[in-house]
Amino acid sequence: MIALRDVGKTFTLHTQGGVSIRALEGVSLRVSPGECVALTGPSGAGKSTLMRMIWGNYRLDEGEITVAGVALHRARPREIVALRRDRMGHVSQFLRVVPRVPARDVVAEPLRALGCDIGEARDRAEAMLARLNLPRRLWDLSPTTFSGGEQQRVNIARGLVHPFPVLLLDEPTASLDGANREGVMGLIDEARRRGAAILGIFHDEGARARVCTREVALHLPRGLTA
Repeated sequence: MIALRDVGKTFTLHTQGGVSIRALEGVSLRVSPGECVALTGPSGAGKSTLMRMIWGNYRLDEGEITVAGVALHRARPREIVALRRDRMGHVSQFLRVVPRVPARDVVAEPLRALGCDIGEARDRAEAMLARLNLPRRLWDLSPTTFSGGEQQRVNIARGLVHPFPVLLLDEPTASLDGANREGVMGLIDEARRRGAAILGIFHDEGARARVCTREVALHLPRGLTA
């Protein structure tokens, strides 16, 4: 479901006279249905950069990325938008939402984009929020007012409310206490068992050991040191 071949990325720092920084070099990996693969490696090795490239936020400079049959290295923007809508879920480190939209509707948004009836979408969103122990009194409030842990649970609920065949998880357990962390681990396990191909960054070693089937280590590009 996720396949990378010889992926490379270089950033040009125009604010520093056009200096080029090598972020990724020669990365190849595959994630099959039913796998949960953890990206590991030192800070600066390009884990978050790679996730953003798979999500389609960063352009490839070298190599190939294919996700659920879509070749991102030659895909048009509308194809990437359709991939995100139909086949690829994403949980980022930080919740970014339109202000004043209730948490219930933030979570229901991916379902509405797929054509789900508003009533059903809200029911499924509420069920996910309840499972993640977000108090009912918060469902009608904007998550921009929530604590870090509450925002992260909304973020996870939105990313997992639909059974996407591909999931990208960037620190999904950040800001969570033990009980809520275990609830998220259970959801990830369920997604993997139903056949989702999952790629994630898990700095929490316990979480990584709990849900990941294997690890792929990224290394600093040549000329960089930790």
